[in-house]
Amino acid sequence: MRVLLIEDDERLADALTTALVERGHPVERVSRADEGLRRKDRADFVLLDLGLPDMDGLDMLRQLRRVSAVPVIVLTARGDERTVLQGLSTGADDYLTKPFRIKELLARMDAVRRRVGQSGPPGREPRAAEAQELDVGDVHIDLASRTVTVAGREVALTAREFDVLGLLARAPGVVRSRQEIMDAVWGDAFLAVSRSLDVHVWGIRTKTGRPDLIRTLRGVGYRLGG
Repeated sequence: MRVLLIEDDERLADALTTALVERGHPVERVSRADEGLRRKDRADFVLLDLGLPDMDGLDMLRQLRRVSAVPVIVLTARGDERTVLQGLSTGADDYLTKPFRIKELLARMDAVRRRVGQSGPPGREPRAAEAQELDVGDVHIDLASRTVTVAGREVALTAREFDVLGLLARAPGVVRSRQEIMDAVWGDAFLAVSRSLDVHVWGIRTKTGRPDLIRTLRGVGYRLGG
């Protein structure tokens, strides 16, 4: 993967660049948000620090998400839950609080890449008989191309938002527990921020403008609406 590293801490940037290059990932380093936005189209993956000198990283992420669905992991010293949830709701695919282990970052990058690249449900290949397209009212979900349209207008979901929606769409009417969804989408429910699933469900409802697309069954879980 071509990695765009947006980080103004030179020592951390050096360490990350060395680790990524050793594992075969070319790295382009920048220290400012405006430079990162100019180089976004040359990257397969973005690692984004929030404490940038020219712009808050969350503001940059908002601008990036208006024009690109490139996978993003936020790296920051801000560990409070409010900031974590802001990052996820703004469009980050994952979030790591500094200091972190390089091995954990690489594992999370691999997990995000697998989610973005797969067209089937997490953990298995799709069956030939499994429907790849589904309509819920005026919402059209294409599992193969990982696209969602509402009344003919395409809606840009993050990779994880689509993973949540796709998991529910593969079994319409079936209630999925929180544990089941988080295990399938995050790989391990214990790796997910406590409210990250709620944030992603909120993101799907908000971006589609269809609050009933995903129904909440309190104390049980979620299912696709309709």
